[in-house]
Amino acid sequence: MTLRTQRRLAAALLKAGENRIWIDPEATDEVGEAVTRDDVRRLIKEGVIRAKQKRGISGYRRKKLALQKKKGRRRGHGSRKGAKYARYAKKERWMSTIRALRKMLRELRDSGELSRSNYRKLYRMAKGGAFRSRAHLRSYIAEHNLTER
Repeated sequence: MTLRTQRRLAAALLKAGENRIWIDPEATDEVGEAVTRDDVRRLIKEGVIRAKQKRGISGYRRKKLALQKKKGRRRGHGSRKGAKYARYAKKERWMSTIRALRKMLRELRDSGELSRSNYRKLYRMAKGGAFRSRAHLRSYIAEHNLTER
């Protein structure tokens, strides 16, 4: 006995695909007699017809990957997209540069190589972004004869 009509009706009532409809093999005669939607509703209520659970996609691989990334893995050259500094915040870059420059200026002032006034001037210039790096600052100091010794 084909139960295609009942399967179709049950699918519509349960809002599931026809392949997900389970019909109790013991009660095929009873289901075969169900003609109207009300009959099928009654069978659903009795548990003779049910919707099977949806097949899901396992999240195991996703969780495993996320864990590895959390540990800092999978960040090698082959995984990188974008230029060197596209992955490095502008502010972080600025902070590392300015800290290096200020440390160098402090050392030069404390060792007596720079006068306080020149230190101040160079400090303000560094703050304004005049120097790319320590080497750039060094060359500027040499070029303008700002050393005391």
